[in-house]
Amino acid sequence: MPELSKHTRMYREKLLADPYRPGYHFAIPDGDGRPGDPNGAFFADGRYHLMYLYRSEITNRFQWGHISSHDLLHWRHHPDALMEGTDSFEGYFSGGGFVDDDGTAYISFWAFPSEKNDGGIGIAYSKPPYEVWEQIDPIPIEGNRNPWGTKTISRDGITEHISCADPSNIWKKDGWYYMQCGNLPVLDAWGRKADSEAKYQGDWTDLFRSKDMKNWEHVQRFYENPHPGEDWPDASEDDMCPSFLQLPDKAAGGELTDKWFQLFISHNKGAQYYIGELKGEKFYPEQHGRFSWVDNTCFAPEALIDPRNRLIGWFWLLDNPSNEGGLSQYEWTGVYSFPRVFWLENGTLHMAPAEELDRLQYNHQSLYLGVVDKKRMIDVKNGASFRLKATIKPNEARKIGFIVRADDENGEYTEIYVDRLENALVMDTSKSGLDGRKTVEKAPLKLGDDDIYMDIFVDKSVIEVYVNNVQAICRRVYPTDVNKATKVYAISDGADYRTVNAWEMMETNMY
Repeated sequence: MPELSKHTRMYREKLLADPYRPGYHFAIPDGDGRPGDPNGAFFADGRYHLMYLYRSEITNRFQWGHISSHDLLHWRHHPDALMEGTDSFEGYFSGGGFVDDDGTAYISFWAFPSEKNDGGIGIAYSKPPYEVWEQIDPIPIEGNRNPWGTKTISRDGITEHISCADPSNIWKKDGWYYMQCGNLPVLDAWGRKADSEAKYQGDWTDLFRSKDMKNWEHVQRFYENPHPGEDWPDASEDDMCPSFLQLPDKAAGGELTDKWFQLFISHNKGAQYYIGELKGEKFYPEQHGRFSWVDNTCFAPEALIDPRNRLIGWFWLLDNPSNEGGLSQYEWTGVYSFPRVFWLENGTLHMAPAEELDRLQYNHQSLYLGVVDKKRMIDVKNGASFRLKATIKPNEARKIGFIVRADDENGEYTEIYVDRLENALVMDTSKSGLDGRKTVEKAPLKLGDDDIYMDIFVDKSVIEVYVNNVQAICRRVYPTDVNKATKVYAISDGADYRTVNAWEMMETNMY
């Protein structure tokens, strides 16, 4: 035991010394977080619960870690909810969370096939304090082994391939439990060729229902992509890791609207969403949007609704080192975005970091800048971990924003700005450091002549920016010299920086 304690401390101290490991964005504590999807989110008995996918170094299988929090900041670790030894599956992929009226929590998951079974969609349940999870046996929805994640059914004499992968959260309506399944395995098997049937191309999900959580039946396709615009998903994009929840009309304390929010990923283009109506057992998308625009860094969303009617979501931020995680070099991988709140206001999706972020602020700085022409340095304390909020009158300026994690000696920096001519929020990481995805990401953003409210927070290798609570970008960066890459600049061509406030940010990860 003393030897185990010594090595545990050595590992902890190595991670504490890592200049790229975030301080207040949740980082997977051990194991290989590739994939590191957030899963199984639910609120119950006064706590937020969140699962995280990782590959265990002990079993070399994918398992679900389990954490809980009262404040969305500090997380308590629990025994793994899904792990080797609980059944005959070879591992687990993504799924959702649900709490029934009696307080029983359920998690849905995609089970790997093994020598004993063909895998499929599994469900586990637990009661307060949600420490021990028991799986429903036999597996509620059996899948095919080959192609894995599919199921072939016959209805009215017609053979049909349906999806049996990445189940969503469960919801309850008119005495039925409902759950949708992602479509990537069916798309890969029957929708990728030039002569593939149109019905197997692009994104969709399959809907299942049950009366007792044990016996599930396929209902139909849950939605069809209407493809009304250029930026709607194309035939190459899938729908996986879905979360399906009603949108509230306020950030907190509002009412749930009749509009539903479908969060999901396509593996090639990252996280995105639909907003639409649920009519009977069919979802009708009316709006579509993305959270990644140049690659798939913002990935694998998971969401819940809490007692204040806050719709809160997390994203896995794909690690940017060249081997997608740098596990061999850094001995850790897997980071989540800060919890993000979504709501529908005047028909537009709004988003903001959860208000709990404010509690981490200290050493407040009120910085007066006035009109900025070209570039002006800002004396921000601790440029590796800070939050900056600014109110800016655009005047006639085209480019308005900030440079963060700047190292003038090595010519490295990350630019974050609003381009009013292109109607875009831009994050330029092309010169951000020694490693990572060096690119220019542009998110659509049209503000007119309104004041611009920017909320930027930097957490070592994580940078997030929100503008006017209607658009956001989140990425990873890896400065070559972390001690020098701490300068911050305001950049514009004539905008009036009316207020600029900065704070240091307290770490919440133990290591």
